[in-house]
Amino acid sequence: MSTTTQAYRLGETDAECRYPVVIGKDLVIGLAFRWHRDWLVQDNTGEYNLGRPPKGMKGVDMAAAHLVAAYAAGRITATKLREGAEEQPRVYGPAPLLHPRMPVTPRNIAGARKAWAGVSEHLWTPLGGFPGADNPWFLACEMPGCDWAGPRYWSHLRGRNGQPPSAHRHPECIGEDKVRALIPAYQR
Repeated sequence: MSTTTQAYRLGETDAECRYPVVIGKDLVIGLAFRWHRDWLVQDNTGEYNLGRPPKGMKGVDMAAAHLVAAYAAGRITATKLREGAEEQPRVYGPAPLLHPRMPVTPRNIAGARKAWAGVSEHLWTPLGGFPGADNPWFLACEMPGCDWAGPRYWSHLRGRNGQPPSAHRHPECIGEDKVRALIPAYQR
């Protein structure tokens, strides 16, 4: 991707699906990510909500352009890219009920409890707090012999119209027939 001031590229996303915005060969000027329909950036000065992109523009491009302009103006600095350095978050003890960005409200607490019960029923272990239905939630697969962990969305895992979710969990899982056999919710 490029703008009139500086070419950039997006690196591989991390566990929370945040894109590093890279300039030059290996300089990261910040992270761009979506949170509840808005696009945010994180740089060495903090985290900023840019809102929704204008019609016809991708949010990630809007966020990257914001970071490029801030870097060109000298408001932020760059760090060296560490591709693949963060494989997955380390969890010590139980994960919190809510993601740190989620306000603690009765509605969010109720939604989080329902989501935690749902992922537990379908043999997932949350490795972070509930971020809302349409944000990435880092989960570990509990299928026998499977050690996969990565981002999943509650909106994709909760099933529709009283039906269980898809038995396809992630690439290289144990197979849909075995998933259906191991999870009681599929036998109802």
